[in-house]
Amino acid sequence: MPESGPTTPEHISPSASGQVPASASGQVPAPARAPLEAAPPAAAVAAARRAGLLVTLVLGGLTALPPLSMDMYLPALPEVTGDLGAPAATIQLTLTACLAGMALGQLAVGPMSDKWGRRRPLLAGMAVYVAATAACAFATGAETLIAFRLLQGLAGAAGIVIARAVVRDLYDGVEMARFFSTLMLVSGVAPIVAPLIGAQVLRVTDWRGIFHVLAVVGLLLTLVVAKWLHETLPPERRHGGGVGHALRTMRALAADRVFTGYTLAGGLAFAALFAYIAASPFVVQTLFGASPQTFGLLFAVNSIGLVAVGQINGKLLVGRVSLDKVLGVGLAVIALAALALLLITAGVFGETGLLPVAAGLFVLMSAMGVTLPNTNAQALTRAPHAAGSASALLGASSFLIGAIASPLVGIAGETTAVPMAVVQLVCALGALGCFLALCRPWRTGSQDGTGGQGSQDRTGRTGGQGS
Repeated sequence: MPESGPTTPEHISPSASGQVPASASGQVPAPARAPLEAAPPAAAVAAARRAGLLVTLVLGGLTALPPLSMDMYLPALPEVTGDLGAPAATIQLTLTACLAGMALGQLAVGPMSDKWGRRRPLLAGMAVYVAATAACAFATGAETLIAFRLLQGLAGAAGIVIARAVVRDLYDGVEMARFFSTLMLVSGVAPIVAPLIGAQVLRVTDWRGIFHVLAVVGLLLTLVVAKWLHETLPPERRHGGGVGHALRTMRALAADRVFTGYTLAGGLAFAALFAYIAASPFVVQTLFGASPQTFGLLFAVNSIGLVAVGQINGKLLVGRVSLDKVLGVGLAVIALAALALLLITAGVFGETGLLPVAAGLFVLMSAMGVTLPNTNAQALTRAPHAAGSASALLGASSFLIGAIASPLVGIAGETTAVPMAVVQLVCALGALGCFLALCRPWRTGSQDGTGGQGSQDRTGRTGGQGS
């Protein structure tokens, strides 16, 4: 959160990220408003906002593709382990590779979309995603599959980062937070149905058939984007810089303590979520002996909790309660759920079955419904003129931290769920600590429900960065 007044003069300059220097009060004075901000939105942007539901569905599809790529594959992990003759820890690297690719790809695609607009980089990335996904189906060894999954992640990153940037192009403040929550309703369908679809695909074919289905889904989404998603970044708002400009922009964003706080909090919370994604197939199916169909059902229930809480956030809380208050409660609930899971899996309460573990995971997943959209909204509000680069940093940090966390959940093999709970607790406590130490939500009040001065200016301007 921005403080009542910055204590250092190191604001993000217009040359770096497009932000306007703040006054002593931390707000941007009205006369300093940039001419482009004063101008009415470009026709394409106005049309995109009027297209409401259509834009929501298209962007929801783009943000749903990564969890679809991950979660549809989850019920097949034990089968892949046997088919390719590799240990579980090695097969989990296929998840790590895809996640790392999505992180690194966002760092490249985000600045590209600020320079060339949103459509061209998105369509190019989607085309490569389809080819890489089809190649995964023909992998003959674990190493080959890991390599193709890395390429799949690199290309699929375009959909994630550009979808967030488009939201920032079209919305601001409370509206942006509401849209992210609505987007979660659409994209949240993917983790609900993906394991169920994957489990049903395994009834009629092997794990390779899952990648064939994903390739078809990617192709259809590419065609939808090409036809219905219009450009939302007018040429006059693009920058003409190259790699140097992109690096300066990202350095300026990273120097913003509050932006970094939201980014790290969201990234660590996502890592706790991904620890569950990476470990749950082995915990549910191998440790507790459940079928792939039972695993898919439990995963769907958890995803329904995430979507439901996300809708409560967007429909009831945003605009009425400070986003930072809601975010703080969400992070605390995640930490408590992770602690409960650690105590259960460590045997503190004696021998337990699947039900207590499933209940703890449900609470943890549901709390993500207020954590992920609010960290995204608060962070992106800090960077109205560098939405692509800011979205890239947000996504890259989440996926990189998740990629580091995922192999750790299998460090003790397939006989215990304790490593999963430990990773989740460490990530949850880290997220809460970053939020409190860097965002300092108690320093400012919220007048519009967004939780900070940087969000209160609905014209897209932000306050100065705190020290």
